[in-house]
Amino acid sequence: MTSPLWRALLLSALSSAMLALPAHAATAADAAADESAQADGKPPTEVVVNANRQAAIGYNPTNATSATRLDVPLRDVPQTVNVVPLAVLHDQGANSIQDALRNVPGVAMGAGDGQRDQVFIRGFTAIEDQYVDGLRDDALYFRDLSNVQSVELVKGPAAVLYGRGSSGGLINRVTKKPGIDLAEATLRYGSWGDVRGEVDLAHAMPEDHVAFRLTGAVEDADSYRSQGMLERKALAPSVAVDLSEKTKLLVQADWLDDKRVNDFGVPSYHGLPVNVSPSTYYGAANAAAADYVRSRVASTTETLTHEVSDTLKLREAFRYYRYSLDRNSTQVGTVNEAAQTATLTHAHVGRMEHGWTNQTEADQKFDVAGIQNELLVGVELSHQTKDAITISRGTVGTVSLFNPVLPTVTPGNAGTITANNRGLFDDAGVYAQDMLTLTDQVKALVGIRFDRFEQRTLQNLAGQANLSRVDRNYSPRAGLVWQPTGTQSYYVSWSRSFQPSGESFALAANNADIAPESTHNIEVGAKLDWFDGRLSTTASLFRLERSGIKATDPTTLTMIAVGTQRTDGLELTASLDLTEGWKAIAGYSYMDSVVTDSVAVDSGRPVEGRRGTLAPRHMGNLWLTKAIGDHFGVGAGMNYVGNRFANPGNTVILPSYATGDAMAWYEEGHVRLQVNVYNLTDERYIVSGHGTSINFNQPGAPRSVMGTVRVSF
Repeated sequence: MTSPLWRALLLSALSSAMLALPAHAATAADAAADESAQADGKPPTEVVVNANRQAAIGYNPTNATSATRLDVPLRDVPQTVNVVPLAVLHDQGANSIQDALRNVPGVAMGAGDGQRDQVFIRGFTAIEDQYVDGLRDDALYFRDLSNVQSVELVKGPAAVLYGRGSSGGLINRVTKKPGIDLAEATLRYGSWGDVRGEVDLAHAMPEDHVAFRLTGAVEDADSYRSQGMLERKALAPSVAVDLSEKTKLLVQADWLDDKRVNDFGVPSYHGLPVNVSPSTYYGAANAAAADYVRSRVASTTETLTHEVSDTLKLREAFRYYRYSLDRNSTQVGTVNEAAQTATLTHAHVGRMEHGWTNQTEADQKFDVAGIQNELLVGVELSHQTKDAITISRGTVGTVSLFNPVLPTVTPGNAGTITANNRGLFDDAGVYAQDMLTLTDQVKALVGIRFDRFEQRTLQNLAGQANLSRVDRNYSPRAGLVWQPTGTQSYYVSWSRSFQPSGESFALAANNADIAPESTHNIEVGAKLDWFDGRLSTTASLFRLERSGIKATDPTTLTMIAVGTQRTDGLELTASLDLTEGWKAIAGYSYMDSVVTDSVAVDSGRPVEGRRGTLAPRHMGNLWLTKAIGDHFGVGAGMNYVGNRFANPGNTVILPSYATGDAMAWYEEGHVRLQVNVYNLTDERYIVSGHGTSINFNQPGAPRSVMGTVRVSF
C-alpha cells in the first residue's frame, strides 16, 4: 500500500477513535445472545445483523443487500439473488472466487488469461462486474476470501443501481466488519505443499464507542501444474465508530499482493483440448522467473451513515484504490495440427491504475394513500485512470503438442511495444428506486438510473490518435411480487443495462464510434420456504438478450455494431439449515444460449446460429453436511458441468464433467479440525476456457487433500 494511502487510513482511524460520543457496540455476549435468539425465531439486534449475520444463520440466509442496496428479505426481491454464506466457505475450505461460485448454478468459469477472476454468468462475460460492499472493483486480479463474509450474485442486468455492465449478473463481496469480539487463527496444509494461514481478530469497546477488526492471510503453494506456484499476502484492517447515537463511521482498508505463474492452460487439437496430463505446461522452463504475474491492490473505504429519523437514513460511501499488474507470459501462439507442434510466444503486460467512487444515498420510508414506500435515491460519481503497456517478443520456441520440451526464456521486458496508452473514465450517475407494499400480498420494485459515461484514451505511441466518446444512458427496472402466504413468493421482473465500447478498457479506433451494447432481461420466478423457513427454494425462468454486440465485418475488417446473443434458461436452488444438524446448498441450471444475429466469422465458421461460448446447457451442484453429536460432522458434494464451446465459432468443445468432494470435522472446545478431499474420483476435466481463443483451456485439479486447524479464543 502506498504511503499516502496508509497515512489517510491512519489519520481516519485515529481521528475516529478520539471521538467518544454516546453510542453502543456489540459484545461477544450480545453476539451469542443474538445467535440463540435467532435459533428461537427471534430477530437479532441490528449490530449483529450487520457485523456477523452469515455466521449466525449458517447455510440459509434470509436477507441480502446487493440487489436493492437495502437489507431486505430475499423473498421480497423480484430477481434471482444467490448467496454463498461464510459457513459454506468454511466447510468447503474455499479460498477463491472460483471456489465460492461452484455453489451457484448458471455460472461458468473463464480462464482469465491466468491473471484474474473471470466468470460467465448466464452465458455472458462478467469481467468487469465485480463489486465489494456495493462499490465497483473491476481491476484484473485474483481476489482473496479472508475478509469476505459472503458472496452475493445478482442475476440479470443490474445497471439501475450499479451503472454500466452486468449483462448476465454481478458479483458482490460482502466484507467482514467490526462489531463483535472474536479471535480466530486458521492454518491449512494441503496437496502440492499448499500452506495457508489466516487470522480474524475483532474487538468491540462499548464504553469507547469503537469497534475494530483485522483479517489477514498468507499463502505459499506449488501446483498440480508442473511450473505452477503461488505467493499471496492479504491484510484488511477496519474500525467502526459511533460518532453519536444516530451517526456511525466505518473505515476499512484492504491490501493484497498476489504472485503466481501466468498459466494459460493447454491448447486444442482436432476440436478438443489436448489429451495430456493435467500437469503439462506450455510455457517457459523457467516459468517462475519468466512467466509470472504479480498483482498488487490497495484500497480504503469510508462509509458514513446517519439516521435523520425513524423513516429517513443517509449514507455516504467513498472508495479509493490503487492497482498494479506485472504480467509476463509464455503462451501458445499457433498450433500446427499436421505437424503436432505448437509455437510459443512471449509478452509483457503492465498496468497501473487508480481511481475513486463516491456514493451518496437517502433511504426514505413513507405512506401514500395506504401504500407503503421505501424510496432510495442516490448520486454516484467515479473516476479511474488506467495506464497500460504491452510488449511483444514474438515466437520464442516450438514444442511438441503432446510432449512439450520447454524452452528457457530470458526474463525481462525486451521486445516491441505494441500498445501504450492511458485510459480515463468518468461516470456520473443519478438513480431512484422505490419498494412499494401495495397490499399485504402484493409488492413492487421500480427504479431507473441515468448515467453520463465519458471515456478518453491518450496514446503514447507515435502515429496513434487519441480517442474519446461520451455515452448517456437510462437503465430501468420493474418487478412485481405476489405473496399469497408467508411462505410463498411469486414474481415477474424486467430490466435493462448498457455496455459501452471500452467499458473498462481503452478505446480503440475500431470501436470508438460505436454506441453501447444493450442487455434486456425478463424473468418470472417463485421463492418458497419450508419447515418454518429452514429450507428455502427458488425457481426462475428467464430470457436474457444482449443486442448491438460488436463484431468484425469479414469483408472490410472494420468493427460494426451488429449481433445479438440470447439465453433462455431455468434455474433451481435450495438452501437447507435444520436444527437436526443437516445443512445443504444445491442448484441446477439449464441454459439455451445462442447467437441469433451476427456477421462475424470465427475459425472459418459463421458465428450466427452458434451456441454462446462457455455456456453449458446443464449445470448442477450439491453440498450436504451433517453434524453427528456435539463434536463430529461429515459432508459431501458434487458438481456437474455440461459441455461448453471454447470459441464463438464452436470449433472446440470443452467436454462435460462431474466431480465429487467430501469433508469431515471434529470440534473440541475452541479447536476445530477439518479434512477436505476434492475430486474424489480423480476426474480429468477442463475447468475453464477463454471464451475467444481455442488454445487457452485450463485443466482442473486432480484429487487433492486439505487439512485445516481453526482455533478460536
